[in-house]
This record gives sequence, C-alpha cells and structure tokens, in this order.
Amino acid sequence: MQMQSRFRSDRRLTVRMTVTLFLLGLLYVVFVGALIVLLKSWVLVVAVVAAMLVAQYWFSDRVALFAMRGQVVEREAYPELHGVVDRLCAIADMPKPVVAVSHMDMPNAFATGRSPEHAVVCVTDGLLRRLEKDELEGVLAHELSHVAHKDVAVITVASFLGVIAGLIVRFAFYSQVFGGRKDQNTAVIFAAVMGVSAAVYALSFLLIRALSRYRELAADRAAAQLTGRPSALASALTKVSGDIARIPTKDLRTVQAFNAFYFTPATGKEPGIERYFSTHPTLEQRLDQLGRISAELGEAARPGMSE
Repeated sequence: MQMQSRFRSDRRLTVRMTVTLFLLGLLYVVFVGALIVLLKSWVLVVAVVAAMLVAQYWFSDRVALFAMRGQVVEREAYPELHGVVDRLCAIADMPKPVVAVSHMDMPNAFATGRSPEHAVVCVTDGLLRRLEKDELEGVLAHELSHVAHKDVAVITVASFLGVIAGLIVRFAFYSQVFGGRKDQNTAVIFAAVMGVSAAVYALSFLLIRALSRYRELAADRAAAQLTGRPSALASALTKVSGDIARIPTKDLRTVQAFNAFYFTPATGKEPGIERYFSTHPTLEQRLDQLGRISAELGEAARPGMSE
C-alpha cells in the first residue's frame, strides 16, 4: 500500500477551529468593551491586551521550552530522533521544525510555534527511553500534524482570552483582599470586572477544551494515515498513558499547566466526569479511533486496540 505523501487536509478540524475562533473573537470584543466601560480608559485596556496577545503569540515556543526545560539538540547528539523527524517531514512535504529534548523522566512530547516555519517539536528523555522506533514515529507524526494544521498557533491565540480573564480575576481579587478600604463606587467596579472576567474565563475555557479534544483526535488520525501504522501509535499511547499513571500526582502538578500541548495529558488517571473539561479525549476514545483506522488499512491490530 502506498503511503500518503502529505498530511491530508482536515476540513472538519478547520471548520471547528474557525467556529471556535469566531466565537472567541466575539467574546473578546465583548470582554474588551466591558473593560473599557468599567475602567473608563480604552487606551490602557487595548494597549495592555494587545501587547500581551503579541507576546504570547510571538514567544509561545520559547516560553514552552523554558517551562519544560527543553533544549534544542543537534543531529550529532540525537541522530535517530533527527532521522525520524527528517523522514516524516519528507513524507509530509513540510518544513523541518526545530528539534528539542526535555530532560524529564515523564514520557511525553509536544509541538509549539506560531507557524510551520517557526515550530519546535520536543520530546522528553522518558519518551525516548520507553518507545520503539515505530512508536516514536507515530508520536512525532502526531505532533507534526499539529504543526502542519497550524492548530498550535490557533490554540495559543484561542487560550489568550482565558489567560487574560484569569489574570484579571486574580488581580481584582488580591486588590480587594490586600488593597485596604475602598469607596463604594470602586468596590462596585471591581466586583463588575471580576464578574465579567470570570464569565469570560468560563466560556473560553469550555470552548477551548472542546476544540482541544477534537484536535487531538484529528492529530491521531492524521498520524495514522501518514505512517500507515495506527497500531504503533496505539501502542505508544498505551505505554505512555500507563507510565504516566504510575507517577505520583504531586510530581505531575508542576507540568500540568501545559496539558493542552502534550501528546497525552499528565493527569495520572483516566478522567471521570472531568472528561468534559479535559484537554484530551479519553484513552479509550483514541484507541477506538485508531482501531477503526487499522481495520480500514487492513493492518493487524496490536493488543489494546479495538478490532
């Protein structure tokens, strides 16, 4: 069977990203408008919000690498890792991203960057130690799909509104707690800002989580089609999820802020009711999809995959 020459265009993913960004854009306009009315300074509000948006979009790759202790690595140090990335980029007909390694034992990977030409793909030492070459290829194809479909940039921009709203809620709260006595009008304004910000944060949170879950399924699907080996990706998912589940929760808390970017979330357990607020689909959903793709391709399923 001839392997797909590039990542397929995913119309459903594009539609969902467009709709989500449109809704978040409307929410953004309402949010900024409310702040201008409440704070009575449109110049200050627009300047601060615009500066933070540009900073998050432009420097997201550096921030993510710094937070995850990732270091850019050359071919001489990691020839096999570079070889897999080179091969996948050639098949997908896309620019090669910067390759980085995070010196963490937690097995995981993520992609970040504002465009395919300014992207970084990072894997942890823990992932490299645990996976076979075909499993690593599946994980990297998943991350490259995020880059090719530009959903790394989309999720970065989409998450911005929630970040701003959350920061404002915290600022307003601590100002009330530690700012001393205020007159009644000031207290009303602070309460209104907190209320608007909290509502915006909640709505943007739900929209982004729904988009994030779908984009993970889309990346699994694209990776399976590109490599022609969905069973290898399923095996990697099972290994990584199982090993993360054995890591104490307290050790995972420091990295959970970046769950939306990971190959699989650092939650340590399969979600219950919280699955509706998760950044990722459940392991069962991902394996079921890969099982169906494997059947379509006529591939022999590995243990843990649905027939």
